[in-house]
Amino acid sequence: MWKLLKYMKDYKRESVCAPLFKLLEALFELFVPLVMARIIDVGIKNQDTGYILRMCLLMAALGLIGLVCSITAQYFSAKAAVGFASRLRHELFSHIQGLSFSEMDTIGASTLITRMTSDINQVQSGVNLFLRLFMRSPFIVFGAMVMAFTIDAKAALIFVVVIPVLCVIVFGIMLVSIPIYRRVQERLDRVVGVTRENLQGVRVIRAFCREPEEIEAFESGNAALVRIQLLSGKISALMNPLTYVVINGALLVLLYVGAGRVDAGILMQGSVVALVNYMSQILVELVKLANLIITVTKAIACGNRIQFVMETQSSMQDGNGALGGAAVQDEGGSSEEEAVRKENGVLGGTAVQDGSGVLEKDLDAVTFENVQFRYAGAGADSLSNISFSVKRGETVGIIGGTGSGKSSLVGLIPRFYDVREGCVKVNGTDVRDYPLEKIRGLVGIVMQKAVLFQGTIRENLLWGNENATEDDLKEALRIAQAEDVVFGAKGGLDTEVEQEGRNFSGGQKQRLTIARALVRKPEILILDDSASALDFATDAKLREAIANLPGDMTVFIVSQRTSSIQHADKIIVLDDGEMVGIGTHEELLKSCDVYQETYYSQFPKEEVQS
Repeated sequence: MWKLLKYMKDYKRESVCAPLFKLLEALFELFVPLVMARIIDVGIKNQDTGYILRMCLLMAALGLIGLVCSITAQYFSAKAAVGFASRLRHELFSHIQGLSFSEMDTIGASTLITRMTSDINQVQSGVNLFLRLFMRSPFIVFGAMVMAFTIDAKAALIFVVVIPVLCVIVFGIMLVSIPIYRRVQERLDRVVGVTRENLQGVRVIRAFCREPEEIEAFESGNAALVRIQLLSGKISALMNPLTYVVINGALLVLLYVGAGRVDAGILMQGSVVALVNYMSQILVELVKLANLIITVTKAIACGNRIQFVMETQSSMQDGNGALGGAAVQDEGGSSEEEAVRKENGVLGGTAVQDGSGVLEKDLDAVTFENVQFRYAGAGADSLSNISFSVKRGETVGIIGGTGSGKSSLVGLIPRFYDVREGCVKVNGTDVRDYPLEKIRGLVGIVMQKAVLFQGTIRENLLWGNENATEDDLKEALRIAQAEDVVFGAKGGLDTEVEQEGRNFSGGQKQRLTIARALVRKPEILILDDSASALDFATDAKLREAIANLPGDMTVFIVSQRTSSIQHADKIIVLDDGEMVGIGTHEELLKSCDVYQETYYSQFPKEEVQS
């Protein structure tokens, strides 16, 4: 938690001014009982109306000055707390964006959302209260005791006894409450996770009529949260009655002692009233201090959870730019080919100079060399001994059963995950040697789940290339067979897209995401089962349009349909994470049992023969 305080460095002035103005407020507050005592002992006793009015004006002035100091302190503390939380939220979001998929899978989306919202809000409240009260409350407690001794030492001894007793009650309840509050946060995490899962999967829940079961699961988690919150509430509720019993008992003793001292002529009535006021101030401030400590403790617990995420480093380090064997030599000046190579950042199709000084123009676009891959926390490899190479301009189909590793394989090309053993090369260079921005700039990928962002269709397409022209967008839409989706709507490219693209069908979203990838004009295009919601005719038109693209774009098509990949230059067949076949459609029908089984399950032999 304490490491997070570095984000307060821009608010040093506010962090100093807030407690100082609170101390000024407390100081003026301590003078009020003395003024009240003077009104009783002098003004009322002597029936001096003028003196009473003057003292009343002085009391009003003290209250007004205290109010100004309090408002000023509130302003500075709020500014510091809100600014701190804003910067922390920004830094946390930036840090999360830098985490690899492995860390995000391990931590979990619901946990990250809780850290970004509830936990940061709790830390903000803790900082705000700390700046306002961490000096004021102790100052009032000990200041009231000191002021009591200035009035009467014997009566003030009651304060010496009462303050430790109140501290034991207040801090004892606090120490018992702290671990319970931590359990409250854990239960809250679970409820948030269940809620998020239900909201995301609401269509599936309704499709399978699982509402009663999901309601029961939510109520179970919510009931656990309620139980722990009730326990913490019951314990916290003990504070007021216990402290009021002690304070009222102390007031009885104080009044009894004070009455005797008044009868003896040692004290005056106003002094007793002042002592009672100081006792009341001590009670109020101790309760405030206890609440402050509980709030700060909760804030520290939340801060530690945030700090854990901040200290989680991505297992995927950015490439150092050396770019391995594809590096360009630049000794004694650069040739025209080398200059182009540097400008393009080792992009495909441009000349590369190897160690012997020969310019190579036919590097493989993608190469897998003995790749082994395993997800974090998994017990076995998701991919084993994968080796193949793909030339520029080739179309590669990838097929296999559910869970065979198709998406895992193509996810290694833009380096969403790192291999456990072996290497993946793009243009002859290990993807781990590329800067992440560069390697992902070479690849256009369309995920299994089509994701659109709130805004307009134009804004979504420009994610592929923010400098794309109107013609570029229209061309990408034409190739993706999405012209009717856009230009059939009233708004055209400026048609509004709701959150997660809720106002589009599954097929429409898939075509728009394909268009977004094509706008980038990538060297490598990956379609990860991204045409599953398209009918066969539209799928065929899409593949034909991509095949007729100018240039030498390398295309990977992941599909469950053999019809979508049978015309590919090369087909890779996966089974349980292993490559069991590679070749053309005709070759695999003769040599690969898994491919045969898949193909004939979709096209019966009688139909094929006819």
